[in-house]
Amino acid sequence: MSRFTLMLTAGLSVSLLSACSQSDDIASPSSEAPTEAKAAEAADEGSIVVTAAKRSEYRMDAPVAISAISADRIAPPAPPPPPAPSVVVGRAAPRPDYQMPYYKDVGRDKFTSTPENAFKVAREEPVSTFSIDVDTASYSFVRASLNNNVLPQPAAVRTEELINYFPYDYAAPRSAQQPFTSNVAVFPSPWMEGRKLVRIGIKGFSVERATRPRANLVFLIDTSGSMQAPNKLPLVKQSLGLLLDQLGADDRVSIVTYAGSAGTALEPTRASEKAKILAAMDRLGAGGSTAGAEGIRQAYALAQQNFDPNGVNRVMLATDGDFNVGITDQNELKGYIERERGKGVFLSVLGFGMGNYNDALMQTLAQNGNGAAAYIDTLGEARKTLVDEATSTLFPIAKDVKIQVEFNPATVAEYRLVGYETRMLNRDDFDNDKVDAGDVGSGQTVTAIYEIVPVGGPRMMNDLRYSPEVVRGSPRNPNAEGTSEYGFVKIRYKLPKSDRSELISTPIDRRVEFARFADAPQDARFATGVAMFAELLRGGRYSGSASLDEVLRIVTAARGEDSFGYRNEFVGLVRAAKTAGAMARLER
Repeated sequence: MSRFTLMLTAGLSVSLLSACSQSDDIASPSSEAPTEAKAAEAADEGSIVVTAAKRSEYRMDAPVAISAISADRIAPPAPPPPPAPSVVVGRAAPRPDYQMPYYKDVGRDKFTSTPENAFKVAREEPVSTFSIDVDTASYSFVRASLNNNVLPQPAAVRTEELINYFPYDYAAPRSAQQPFTSNVAVFPSPWMEGRKLVRIGIKGFSVERATRPRANLVFLIDTSGSMQAPNKLPLVKQSLGLLLDQLGADDRVSIVTYAGSAGTALEPTRASEKAKILAAMDRLGAGGSTAGAEGIRQAYALAQQNFDPNGVNRVMLATDGDFNVGITDQNELKGYIERERGKGVFLSVLGFGMGNYNDALMQTLAQNGNGAAAYIDTLGEARKTLVDEATSTLFPIAKDVKIQVEFNPATVAEYRLVGYETRMLNRDDFDNDKVDAGDVGSGQTVTAIYEIVPVGGPRMMNDLRYSPEVVRGSPRNPNAEGTSEYGFVKIRYKLPKSDRSELISTPIDRRVEFARFADAPQDARFATGVAMFAELLRGGRYSGSASLDEVLRIVTAARGEDSFGYRNEFVGLVRAAKTAGAMARLER
């Protein structure tokens, strides 16, 4: 390189450095930007760190002086100036105890509001008909609410589901060909003097593990964005993992998922390949909208593809019910599921989460899919539903089970069914085998309670002035006069593979009556306390003198054997209800 070139280069460098040092537009890092120590301190506090300095624009119109420098005075080129600090926006490194926030809704739970059953005059409407119900979703939701120190909304409380959450010690049937025994008791009402309660209990036949049919199960898992909370998709994986341990080696499992769209995550796989099934579930993540109807369609198609004519074919839907893509209308989904039910594929629903739980949709799907609806709020509840009661959850012993009670107007003035509001049937539905009703699983117990006003007792309604009975001065059924019967119970059911119903019946008479509430069977007293609690949570329109303190007194005295601690837990829930708030506090 020539001497002139070196001199020219050096001169330009010195001039440019001089011009830059004289510019007022560049802020000194020491005076304008936060020091590294301050940035580190801010990072320790978990805040957003912002460091910035004003950057000047390079101006080409500024004059540049060129000076001639002799070769022996040339100094080594000066290092380039440090770049001006740029804007840095970011989150400080998370602390070890820091957890990223997850999706959380508040106050969007959906329930179908149904008024409590009212009293009916036995002379005018002597017959009561309903479908049995072994769902337990309402109890678990009530528990989750109270564990958050909040009273559940009244529509979330279904009395029969609280009662039937608990097993009862009814006599078991001896044969699967007549899969029920009935148990009736009559005793004084603890909340209204002069009235009586009629407890009707039935117990299903228990299928031995070695003789139960094969299972063809499709796990239909909601993987939409609303399922990313810890009590949703992670709990779904844990819950279904527990169920795998209860399946036989020849049972088959497949997995369908749905979010913005639906797809098969696992083709039908033998339950003995547990590691493969668990690996498929572990890969699932939450994100996107909720195309629930398409997921249901694909799940039924997969169940039909692997249909076992001699086994149990069931879709098990795990979701919060927040369908928002595709078919979302309950009636349209109901019609589709009814048609699939006719092909021999049933549907059970496992609900998860709180804040946007769509119980109304879940109930519609389960009731019309010949399956149960459970709400899984804890791993303990998953163990109860899918481990301790796995056989009853998956394997029905009877379907389309209906109960009809005819009350004797000579002994009963008024009556009301406690709970079962969403399961009421018309009188002529009882003998119509085309009418769908509830299913009973292996070993399950079902309990129903009627409150009756004996003739001469404290009635809710007076006789009409011009009613035929008053005009004639005699009850509608003169043949019933002088009998000891309060009524007559009939139970109609179908065996799992039959389309023709069978009938069993039993009278309600004074042979099963107890003079004092304290003398009633222990299970009957405990069920009464649970019913009282549920009715109080719903508003207590017909609960008379009932109170939470009275509920505590009854259930504490009638706890009896409690191998799994369910009844003891219930006592704690009653205590929690005494101090719970009426509405959830909005987190800030």
